[in-house]
Amino acid sequence: MNTYSDIKYIKGVGPKMAENLNKCGIFNVLDLLLYFPRDYENISVHKSVLECMDGEKVIVECSVLNILRDIRLKNNKTLSTIVFCQGDNKFKGKWFNQMYAKNSFKISSKYIITGKVNIFKNEITIMNPKIVKNTSMDTNKIIAKYPIKKNVTNNFFNKIISDVLCNIEIVDNLPEWIVKKYCFCSLSDATHNIHSPKNIELLNKSKKRLKFQELFTYSLKILMLKEFMKDHNAGIQFKIAPELIVLKQQLPFELTKAQSKVVREILIDQKRDKAMNRLLQGDVGSGKTIVAIITMFNVVKNGYQAALMAPTEILAKQHYEEIQNVLKNFSLNIQILSGSTTPKNKQLIKQELKNGVIDIVVGTHALIEDNVEFNNLGMIVTDEQHRFGVSQRNRFSNKGKNIDILVMTATPIPRTLSLYLYGDLDVSIIDELPPGRQKIDTSYESMGSSSKVYEFAIKEIMKGRQVYIVCPLVVENEEMKLSSVEMLYEKLKKGQFKFIEIGMIYGKMPSKLKNEIMDKFKSGEIKALISTTVIEVGVNVPNATVMIIENSERFGLAQLHQLRGRVGRGQYKSYCILLANIKNKIVRRRLEVLIKSNDGFYIAEEDLKTRGAGELFGIKQHGESGLILADVIEDIDILKLANKEAKQLIQSDNIEDMRLKDEIIEKIEKSSSYICFN
Repeated sequence: MNTYSDIKYIKGVGPKMAENLNKCGIFNVLDLLLYFPRDYENISVHKSVLECMDGEKVIVECSVLNILRDIRLKNNKTLSTIVFCQGDNKFKGKWFNQMYAKNSFKISSKYIITGKVNIFKNEITIMNPKIVKNTSMDTNKIIAKYPIKKNVTNNFFNKIISDVLCNIEIVDNLPEWIVKKYCFCSLSDATHNIHSPKNIELLNKSKKRLKFQELFTYSLKILMLKEFMKDHNAGIQFKIAPELIVLKQQLPFELTKAQSKVVREILIDQKRDKAMNRLLQGDVGSGKTIVAIITMFNVVKNGYQAALMAPTEILAKQHYEEIQNVLKNFSLNIQILSGSTTPKNKQLIKQELKNGVIDIVVGTHALIEDNVEFNNLGMIVTDEQHRFGVSQRNRFSNKGKNIDILVMTATPIPRTLSLYLYGDLDVSIIDELPPGRQKIDTSYESMGSSSKVYEFAIKEIMKGRQVYIVCPLVVENEEMKLSSVEMLYEKLKKGQFKFIEIGMIYGKMPSKLKNEIMDKFKSGEIKALISTTVIEVGVNVPNATVMIIENSERFGLAQLHQLRGRVGRGQYKSYCILLANIKNKIVRRRLEVLIKSNDGFYIAEEDLKTRGAGELFGIKQHGESGLILADVIEDIDILKLANKEAKQLIQSDNIEDMRLKDEIIEKIEKSSSYICFN
């Protein structure tokens, strides 16, 4: 067996189970070994049931004394009970609505079982006990919990990974001097202990080794990619079009100093014979779109086409309207291509793109379809770049040859992090807001004060203003006990907002319906919009003055700041009210960061300090950067060390280090036409 052996040939798998594993992204042995546990469960082994503590997950050895008849309870649940014994000590096993569970047990037979202990009035009960096979009663257990999908159980994962680890040799591939310097355990030990840890100390050592390995490789690729690009990055040399002066004079506002500086940086890039590869960061409402319009205009005036891709149809439509408005006096052909574009218009737009008739196209994922071809593409802009998968951005960047790439994000990336994450990119930052942007009054209230908050929103609506209400869920989830769009819409429609026109919107709604609702909100027909975070980026309704965020403790600070940026865009005083379950000081401290500051970069830095494993963009970025185990936020200290050692290796003339560098360069050369450099 080797790491690339097909998964279906592993003992106990077979063709049908192989299909189920394929759905988990597991195709060979290496995929299986890299399918790391999502969590671990500590289970205490007890020789005597009397040692068990209330609420503890335990393993005990026992015999079946009696199997009782099922009882039907008032709440329509069925209770199944077995009486177990250990010598003279009796205890019960109970299941709710699992009548089949007791069929695995026989009276007088011995079993090793596991479950959660419940002690009430000195009676010991193990809830939902399961039979454990092939285990010893020697030491406490740490059980790996895997991300499981239909038809693949956690026990199955534990078994086949254990079998594979017994039959494979894992060779170390980190430079020896790094392993010695940090006293890392071997790759083989780390892999064994991440899947089947003997104790917490070994598990933590293994995690550190594997996280370092991931972040070291990531840093090495980024740094070597930048070196590679210096010599293999031919670009189009654009001239500075004289029409730029006319465009600047016709703008209905003056650019801020920060906007002018960034425009200058991009135009200098465009003049070079190297392809531009630039990240544009700007806080919410800082005016990134106008920068993109000006620089795309220059490309068009050089005889090339430009394209802008946005993550949602709402945002794409908004960009399209703004580009049309800014460039209305220049006789350019500007089109939009999205999911709701009619088949007839789609066909026409694709034909005109291929023939070079269209100058600028704005779109969603529809732009990366295989049958979308450009005649002479010179520049692409990706807005909110982190919302697109790596493969999607790859396909977009490969629509042209030697093109300039500009990626924009309003999600502030902490300065301490951006150097490590975007080492291969030139970074521009718009660090000031245009004049006229309203300061947004931000406050937080407990979820129990929601009626008072809605009353305030109604008063604003009576003044002629509009309101956003954001929920973390689309539909109600009993377990999570969080506000949902559908539940709140029904509640407010029948209650406090009975006489007010309200609407709801969420990501998976049909595009046509979503656009209709947003148009009604923009026109003022809908006064209050209940939504998920689909309105987080780019939506511009100057008349909206109140942003209410339900269960705000469930969002990242950077995401809350993004949502807050949907108001304060007009001439009216604006408010952001964070409704939260304030259970502890940490939640309160995090929300106070938003109240004290409107600076997205400061907020992102604070998020990095206080949230630990928090999600920088509101969702985990695992996989997006190619990382499986490491998290760039939680593991920032490991990332710094890994980046430092990667830089040292690049400068090294050690034979082992040079071999590793050659391997990476070879991979970059082979895949350079498919690599997305953003």
